[in-house]
Amino acid sequence: MTDTTRAGEIDDSDVSQLIYDWNSKRYRGPVIANRAFELHDETLRDGIQNPSVVDPEIEDKLEILHMLEEIGVDTIDVGLPGAGQRAFNDVLRLCREIADQKMNIRPTCAGRTLVQDIAPMVEVSQRAGLPIEVMTFIGSSPIRGLAEDWSVELIRRRSVEAIAFGVKEGLPVNYVTEDTTRSRPDVLWELFRAAIDHGASRLTLCDTVGHVTPDGVRNLVQFTRHLIDASGAEVGVDWHGHNDRGLGVVNAIWALEFGADRTHGTILGIGERVGNASLDQILVNLKLLGVLGDRDLTKLNALCEKVATSTEFPIPINYPVFGEDAFRTGTGVHAAAIIKAMEKGDAFLADHVYSGVPAGDFGREQEIGIGPMSGISNVRFWCRKRDVEPTEAITQAILAKAKESKRLMTDEEIHAVIASC
Repeated sequence: MTDTTRAGEIDDSDVSQLIYDWNSKRYRGPVIANRAFELHDETLRDGIQNPSVVDPEIEDKLEILHMLEEIGVDTIDVGLPGAGQRAFNDVLRLCREIADQKMNIRPTCAGRTLVQDIAPMVEVSQRAGLPIEVMTFIGSSPIRGLAEDWSVELIRRRSVEAIAFGVKEGLPVNYVTEDTTRSRPDVLWELFRAAIDHGASRLTLCDTVGHVTPDGVRNLVQFTRHLIDASGAEVGVDWHGHNDRGLGVVNAIWALEFGADRTHGTILGIGERVGNASLDQILVNLKLLGVLGDRDLTKLNALCEKVATSTEFPIPINYPVFGEDAFRTGTGVHAAAIIKAMEKGDAFLADHVYSGVPAGDFGREQEIGIGPMSGISNVRFWCRKRDVEPTEAITQAILAKAKESKRLMTDEEIHAVIASC
């Protein structure tokens, strides 16, 4: 932009002229843009292990399943069928829905490295008439081994027995080492090679307690890829992360960048303790990185709301993109810029001038509130949005009341002011 060119005169089809992106300076671009990867949902299994959520009714689970399909999620953990009769029934119903509706999303089930946990998955697969990926898990870190009195040999033996059983029954097996990010490389090498030798088609690297940083993600994924290459087998690599250090989403994306070909998450990040990596946030960031192409994520907001209501887990008001305040402002100078863009009839400009995330791409819209830091443009915009004529008397009365407030006014409070004019 030259000294004589105003921002409003720039062709907004050229985003680079409007938004200088420091993220792209001297950056080679995401590797994941050039290879295939998948997204895996754990909401209905790991998500509902959160101590404060409610296990949804089957009708809600079915709706969530279809909504995940609509936004292009590749695989879903439908539960632990060995956990009890209700869990078994729900898993069977979800798998039958996938089969009957010829859905693209593929089911997985979780269970310990015990035949008694995998046998119900075999039964579900046979009754539903579709293959189910067995995700068989066991702790592999020395601290877990100490707590459980497990030797490496015991872990290896149980792992091999479980994998061999799943393979014998004709199901794809994903070998999941819990607490991988705190496990010794020599132990992982032994366990992973045994898993591959006995037919495991995928390995899942778990940051079970949210311990790892992006450097650790790189080291672990590259270690695993080297091991797989040395084996000569074709084996996929999954990443499963938790958010105890607030790095869940970042690590999930970097795992793909460093060589994982599937990453896990839950809607709203619900899960054990502080939760899993948020699948909705992973999707948002992959979309903004440009690696999801023209995938439509406008229904992602509705999915988040559905999960929130069916699990009785309210979305935090400041939750990125899908929280109540994500696109809401009452500050005069910020609101004025959005309003001016809207008045130009420029939806792109309105969605980007005061937001790093375009609300419309994810089923949201910019919202202008009225509060103590608002200006007259906020009031006029609010009135026009609700088909209220912004007369001088009404706008001045609302603004005066707002200046006395300690927060943004509610619609009810504003309507009360209008009624008094």
